[in-house]
Amino acid sequence: MDGVQDIHRRGVMLVLSSPSGAGKTTIAREILARDDDVTMSISATTRPPRSGEVDGKDYFFMDVAHFQSLVANGKFLEHANVFDNFYGTPREPVEVALSNGHDVMFDVDWQGAQQLGDAARDDLVSIFILPPSHAELERRLRRRAEDPTEVISRRMAKAAAEMSHYREYDYIIVNHTVEESVSAVQTILTAERLRRERQVGVHAFVHQLCE
Repeated sequence: MDGVQDIHRRGVMLVLSSPSGAGKTTIAREILARDDDVTMSISATTRPPRSGEVDGKDYFFMDVAHFQSLVANGKFLEHANVFDNFYGTPREPVEVALSNGHDVMFDVDWQGAQQLGDAARDDLVSIFILPPSHAELERRLRRRAEDPTEVISRRMAKAAAEMSHYREYDYIIVNHTVEESVSAVQTILTAERLRRERQVGVHAFVHQLCE
């Protein structure tokens, strides 16, 4: 048998983070639409389902006791309390996807990225999306909602705090245009998929070549 057929790759945990308004959500949607090997991570939550949300598709909905038991047993890659509701990334579905050579995308902040790195650093590829300028970020935030000036100011301050963590990421993309940024993410994915460590079976293949 041709040994190259025995080589398969392990998937990538792809983290995209950015301050609000930098374009991360748009970029993520484009990647998911263009690449069938990338799926979005589904979080678990203790908040009630909203109208139209489907369990197992939008979120894994569960009560607090179940969620906390999963935390205690190390079943989450990361978890957090947001506005009195718990959110977390179940470990098992991600591990199954990676083992089958599928990439899983995560839309998390820097704290979530840190937890994912602590749980599975070898599988993680993290990208931070930056706006092209302070003025453009403010313009995008103003365009998204007609909020009072003080609200925009608070969002800009929060964005500055988030951007201060850029050093913790593997890659930085300045989002001048969506197309350029999507292309950059695709380039990163292509390279990361070819890493030696992710080529399962390559050692045996090379050994066979050298016989």
